Amino acid sequence: MASDPLSQVQRRKILKVIFISLLLDLISFTFILPLFPRLLEFYRNLEAADGPSNSVLRRIFLGLNTYKQSFSRPISDRYDIVLLGGALGSLFSLLQAISSPFIGSLSDKYGRRTALLWSMAGNIASVALWVAATDFRTFLASRVVGGLSEGNVQLATAMAADISDKNQRGSTMALVGACFSIAFTFGPALGAALANVETVAANPFATAAGFSLFLIVVETLYLYQYLPETLPSSRKRDPSDESTTETAASSESHTRTNSHRLLNATHFFFILFFSGMEFSFPFMTYDLFAFTSSQTGTILGFMGLLAAILQGAVTRRLPPIRAIQVGVISCTASFFLLGRMTTEFGLWTAASLLAITTATVVTGLNTLSSFEAAESERGGKLGNHRSWGQVGRALGPILFCTLYWWAGRDVVYAIGGAGMLGVGALVFGGLKAPRIH
Repeated sequence: MASDPLSQVQRRKILKVIFISLLLDLISFTFILPLFPRLLEFYRNLEAADGPSNSVLRRIFLGLNTYKQSFSRPISDRYDIVLLGGALGSLFSLLQAISSPFIGSLSDKYGRRTALLWSMAGNIASVALWVAATDFRTFLASRVVGGLSEGNVQLATAMAADISDKNQRGSTMALVGACFSIAFTFGPALGAALANVETVAANPFATAAGFSLFLIVVETLYLYQYLPETLPSSRKRDPSDESTTETAASSESHTRTNSHRLLNATHFFFILFFSGMEFSFPFMTYDLFAFTSSQTGTILGFMGLLAAILQGAVTRRLPPIRAIQVGVISCTASFFLLGRMTTEFGLWTAASLLAITTATVVTGLNTLSSFEAAESERGGKLGNHRSWGQVGRALGPILFCTLYWWAGRDVVYAIGGAGMLGVGALVFGGLKAPRIH
């Protein structure tokens, strides 16, 4: 049965809940990002002193050292922790790729609210394990649980599509994208500050983990109290109400403009190259300019802040296909610039171009994917779309790390630029603007 349209008042209320909850979730999620080097070094030193010789962490470092020895030039031991962080990031993305389609399909069947609350239960368990992680095995378990249960981003995207018509879709998705930029601007700094407050000797990062857990619990209670079900089928139309006849007819008929295979392939290849660049960026700034972690963090914070401004001021007003095109062009230019530049001015110029990319491409692709999904399949289709992106995010850092140390900066970014030209061919030659009636 067709669904009733939401009033503007209802839509604004739900959008407010989505925005606040997603912001809490992403700030909590980004707490750990700047802590990875110190956190993993803590576990390495702990197990070096007291751990068994065949521990999980020792076996992982043995594998990483074997991997490092395959490169054509030596890699400093200072990168052991960075490589381990990248491996854990790839594991998390791979688990997300497995779970996202299931979470999306379950939300189509049982409702967004139900699926999201179950996802939050998994998130609480994940962060609680981090709070209690006095050894690496427990910390690894927390990442596995989090990777399998995290569904907030895709469900927020599905809910944003549920409550917006085709004319509102782009601006609504841009608001979801702005949550990312805001969280990635302020979350890591807050996490780093809390990591300096030691409350538990056995786990020096328990303060940051505890506050992250507090945010997740608050988010869960907030969602339970204020989030209504947004699944369109839950808003059944009164057959006697003729005022919604036109809306119902529009809802029941659905014409696709772009195939989901093309959208998923575009998402996969874009994230493959873009995530590889993200992971290699700190390597490059250290090698070329001897930047400290703080200096690199300043550039990344600038990128996040600029992306948030662009999403609020520009992306929300652009047609999704145009936003994707602008972002891919900017990313291609930044790749070739990163491979050739020799000055800090060139680095900041490339960072500005990458901020434009961050503000546009994924938001645009999510919007197009939501246009191509009927109401009854939206969660599953958006879950599949996210899954392909997560596969790219799992593979990109590994491939770029390998190429960076085998062939050098100029070659790896030239390959990345060529890859983006291929993504551009898909975008300009394959994707079409959706029909908006």
